[in-house]
Amino acid sequence: MSSERATHEKVRDATIAVEAEMRPQGVPVNVYETSAALMVVAPIPAVTADDVTIEVRPGRLRFWASVRSAAPRDYLVHEWEYGGYEREIDLPDGYGAGVESSLANGQLAIRVLRGAAAPQLTTKPNHA
Repeated sequence: MSSERATHEKVRDATIAVEAEMRPQGVPVNVYETSAALMVVAPIPAVTADDVTIEVRPGRLRFWASVRSAAPRDYLVHEWEYGGYEREIDLPDGYGAGVESSLANGQLAIRVLRGAAAPQLTTKPNHA
């Protein structure tokens, strides 16, 4: 087995182990209203748009990101992972007709559109 392949397998195995054992990392949010949507903005560093899932249900918004990579390292200080983020917030009445989102520079921006809530919407953010 090549050394590159062995390293890849170690990273893959470490990532699986971290994701199985870790508690999701909480994510702070800023939330504000516009005339057409409720805006939710959150920092989620070190993940790509493909790692993130956004779900809107009546009265609730939830987003999460899988662990991107967890290379086996001997950290001196280890306070966060590359992913494993999760947040759920209440939505005010009158929101949930649709959802749009983007991820750029470690910042997730979600627009939950005004209008009657759909039963459930699940999406990935656009690559910005």
